[in-house]
Amino acid sequence: MSQVLVNFRMDEDDKKGMEEVCHELGMSMTTAFTIFAKKIRREKRIPFDVSIDPFYSEANIRYLNRITSEIESGEAKLAEHSLLED
Repeated sequence: MSQVLVNFRMDEDDKKGMEEVCHELGMSMTTAFTIFAKKIRREKRIPFDVSIDPFYSEANIRYLNRITSEIESGEAKLAEHSLLED
């Protein structure tokens, strides 16, 4: 089977993090991407869920920014409460 070079860009921190995990697993990034490619080819799908985390929605980010501003300006009304036991 002939080999080809695949070249793409990714965030430097993501690359470093992936290299660390691959090293801990005893494999190279090339091996990890090859496993990924073979799984996609075999299953004809992305082999994990791809979804949007609602935490990062525009509405939630606006809400968090507003709350942060209220806390920083002293407008927020903070109240103590007891912790719930499991």
